[in-house]
Amino acid sequence: MSDTNRLLFLRIALVAVGLTFTFGIYPLSIVWPAGWSWGHGHSHYLMMIIGVYATLGVFLLLAARDPYANKSLIWFTVWSSVVHGAIMAVQSFGDAAETGHLLGDVPALFLVAIVLAVLMPWSVPVKASAVPRAA
Repeated sequence: MSDTNRLLFLRIALVAVGLTFTFGIYPLSIVWPAGWSWGHGHSHYLMMIIGVYATLGVFLLLAARDPYANKSLIWFTVWSSVVHGAIMAVQSFGDAAETGHLLGDVPALFLVAIVLAVLMPWSVPVKASAVPRAA
């Protein structure tokens, strides 16, 4: 894949993930609570996690403008999604009432991590204007 296409797809992915994190988690928790909402009944935890993910979503939307300048935020999203998904997977196996998450938010977080990791280059291309010139 060319660098131009990779950057385009990365920007699209950042917008999709950013919008989902900002506006999608709450509706998903209402439509399918067994796969997206931990615990039963009202939970203060749900509003806290929605607040954290909505904030991250806004910053991912901003990062879509210049992904290379926001490399650390994107890699934070990748690795925090892996860690969060892994913890939730272990907890889902340990609590029969939470196994729906193995088909909901757990694979969704792993998918976010994989897509962003595949599209995010490990190195930032050097622009010709950024290279120091000999005197």
